[in-house]
Amino acid sequence: MKARTLSAIILIAIITPLIYVGGIPFALIIGLIAVIATKEINDLHRYPILIKLLSFLTLISIVYSNFDANTIIFGLNYKYLSILILVLTIPIIFYQVKGKYTIEDAFKLIGFILLIGLGLNYFILVRSFDLNYFLFMILIPIMTDTFAYIAGMMIGKHKVTKLSPKKSWEGYIIGSLMGTFIMTVFYITVINNQTNLLIVIAIIFLLTVIGQIGDLIFSAIKRQYNIKDFANLIPGHGGILDRLDSLIIVAITFVIFLEYL
Repeated sequence: MKARTLSAIILIAIITPLIYVGGIPFALIIGLIAVIATKEINDLHRYPILIKLLSFLTLISIVYSNFDANTIIFGLNYKYLSILILVLTIPIIFYQVKGKYTIEDAFKLIGFILLIGLGLNYFILVRSFDLNYFLFMILIPIMTDTFAYIAGMMIGKHKVTKLSPKKSWEGYIIGSLMGTFIMTVFYITVINNQTNLLIVIAIIFLLTVIGQIGDLIFSAIKRQYNIKDFANLIPGHGGILDRLDSLIIVAITFVIFLEYL
């Protein structure tokens, strides 16, 4: 527990100034996170070196595909999507016969890169759009997870799924309710107090649920590969993807509703 708390404090101390500054420093740390996340995905497989190199390059290209916050709703450039598909499918003709990289491997890798790349690109875009909106976006799953954890420890009895056996319905419900309440207060205090409150509450509540679903999606990936964590990079927390699971899914969903907030 001490290692988990200490590592969390260190991460917050490093990331917070970069979030505040934004711009190139923030984009660079997101790029570093993308590289580490790609390594964690590659470590699940025994891809040839060329495929691993291409996965790094394609993920970075998606993460940095757009810096223009004015196009945040339609942020992905089709060029990068085309490059991603071509670069990761063409090597099949050289490796599939040898059993080193199959069509199934290719589409799994494309899916991982799109999921992680889009989420991290939206981190950059939302931060470029507005600092307060970025804080709003990332604090929704953080607040939800925090209260879900506390409630689950105190009163959790009914388990949600075997994918994540420590998660309870009590924790999920209280996490979503408290996350919605706190982030609604944040929104009307920091972002906009002249708004349709019912719409804002509905969107926030949906994002709290989506965040918890995101956690289960990544738990399903870990269950598929029979691992507890994606890595041992962060003491007490696991890997980068273990910390970004719900954040990535919330970021992908957040941009859908941004025009209504």
